[in-house]
Amino acid sequence: MNKRLIILIVSLFVILTASFLWIRGTGAVNPKSTDEKIFVVEKGQGLRAIASNLQNQGLINDQFIFFIRVRLMGLDGKIQAGDYKLSPSMNPDEIAKTMTKGSLDVWVTIPEGKRATEIGEILQNKISTFDVSWTPKLSENEGYLFPDTYLIPHDGTIEQIISIMRNNFDIKYEEASQNPTSHLSKEDAVILASIVEREGKSPEEMKMIASVLENRLNIGMALQADATIQYALGSTIKWWPTPSASNLKLNSPYNSYLNPGLPPTPISNPGLDALTAVFHPADTNYLYYFTDGKGITHYARTLDEQNANIRKFGE
Repeated sequence: MNKRLIILIVSLFVILTASFLWIRGTGAVNPKSTDEKIFVVEKGQGLRAIASNLQNQGLINDQFIFFIRVRLMGLDGKIQAGDYKLSPSMNPDEIAKTMTKGSLDVWVTIPEGKRATEIGEILQNKISTFDVSWTPKLSENEGYLFPDTYLIPHDGTIEQIISIMRNNFDIKYEEASQNPTSHLSKEDAVILASIVEREGKSPEEMKMIASVLENRLNIGMALQADATIQYALGSTIKWWPTPSASNLKLNSPYNSYLNPGLPPTPISNPGLDALTAVFHPADTNYLYYFTDGKGITHYARTLDEQNANIRKFGE
C-alpha cells in the first residue's frame, strides 16, 4: 500500500476518532434522563477534581473535555463551592454554567468559641430567611452549636440549622469523650469546655488550663476565669470585653470569681480541642495560671508562686 495512502488513512482515523470523542464529550450523558443528583463542590476544590467527580457520578462523559470546555468558556475560577442539582440530561456547558450561578445551599463557617448571639450575627449575614426570633433559639442551645463549616439551605429554618449543628456536636462529643481520664457529666463537660475554649489558644494549652480548672473544681475553689465575666458583660457593642478590677465583683451567676463551681450554662460553643481537653486534661497539680503580654501562659501551684510569676513576667 502506498505510504501516502497509509498516512492519509491513519490521519482520517485520528480525525474521526477525535471528532467522535469531542462530540460525545460535549454532549449529555443521557439527553432523555429525568434523574437529578445533588453534586457538591468542596471549598478550595480545583477544576480537575471537579471534572473527575462529575464523570465518576455519571454527569459527564469525559472529564478532560469538560476541563477544556470550561477553560474555553472562561469559567475557570468562577465555579462556586456549594451543592447543585444536576442531571445526566445536561451537557457539560450547561453544568459548568449552573455551577457559577450560586449554590442551592450556603457555606457558613462558625469559628470556635463564639457565643450563640455571635452565631446569630453570622447567620443573619448568610441566610436569607434569617429572623430575629432565631437568636433566642440559638441561645437555648448555647454550648451545643458545634463550630465548623456547614452547607446550610439558603432558605433553611432555624430548627434545621440547630439540628445540623447539634448532630455534628453529638458526633464530635462522642469522639472527644473516648477513654476519658476525667469523669464529668455531659452538662458539666460542655460548660467547662466552653470556658477552656475561651481561655486557651492551642490544644496543649487547653489541656493545661483544663487541668487547673478541674483541680479547682475538685477542691471547691472558685474558677476565677475572666471569660465568664466577659460572657456576663458582653453586648452587641463588644461581646467579649476585657474585665476591669471592679467587674470582678459583678453580681452575676456567671461571675466565677464570686461563685465557686461552674456557671449555670456554657459561655461559648467549644470545638473538638476544648472538648477533648476536659476529658483528657494534663496531669498537673497547678491551681493558678496567667497569660503575660507576649501571650505566654504561666502556671503555679500556690498563690505565692502565681504572684511571683506575675512580678517576673508582668501582666
